[in-house]
Amino acid sequence: MTIISWIILGLLAGAIAKFLLPGRDPGGLIGTTLIGVAGAFLGGWISSRWLDHPITKDFYDGTTWVAAIGGSLVLLIAYRLLFGHSRD
Repeated sequence: MTIISWIILGLLAGAIAKFLLPGRDPGGLIGTTLIGVAGAFLGGWISSRWLDHPITKDFYDGTTWVAAIGGSLVLLIAYRLLFGHSRD
């Protein structure tokens, strides 16, 4: 996948992570979007590095999507714990 594909995947993964973890975020829409993009990269890296699932060239690979959404969830939870309350 190209870098543009990872950014698009990250935007979608960030939206899905926000849907799964509703509540107020300290960074708003832009912060959540950036967390989604970073989470996609983090999830892909963890998946290829430690879970022995290499990154494929296919945008529609389910494992890649799960890794990107999982990475976004982890970063969103960490962001909420560090910079604000999620249930104000």
